[in-house]
Amino acid sequence: MSIFKYILIVLFITFSVISEAQESLLKIPKRAGIYSAIIPGLGQVYAQKYWKVPIFYAGLISSAYYFKENHELYELYKNTVLDRVVNKDRTDEFTDRYTDDNLITLKDYYKRNREVSALLFTLTYILNIVDASVSAHLFDYDVSEDISLEFQPIYMAKENANGLSLSIKL
Repeated sequence: MSIFKYILIVLFITFSVISEAQESLLKIPKRAGIYSAIIPGLGQVYAQKYWKVPIFYAGLISSAYYFKENHELYELYKNTVLDRVVNKDRTDEFTDRYTDDNLITLKDYYKRNREVSALLFTLTYILNIVDASVSAHLFDYDVSEDISLEFQPIYMAKENANGLSLSIKL
């Protein structure tokens, strides 16, 4: 029951932040970063970049899944190696398939993969915060198609000279 209340409180805060974000035209980058640090993806919602939220959640969920899988396999092979070292006469589920060296290699392999998964989770989380801040910075940036560079010939009567005028329209 307390988990249900906690979820309701988080949803209430989320929707109040979303409604506040949609009313304001000025996006504050620090606020977007803090929102994304508290709840991943909330800063993107604040900056109205809704399409980025599933991408970050896919990265976080998949790296968490692989972390869990690799951790379970690492613990399995580590405990099997330790059992073989302590009880040399005892048989286990890998007795016919793997030697002691193979089990140590598998243990190290899954330990490395677990660490890589943790690193990817952390990097995805940090990228989520940085992206929210950058999106808020660039929220009102004008990306119009009216950017031009024009060359025009000119005549300067005072100096009695011809020239070329360069004008940039942003």
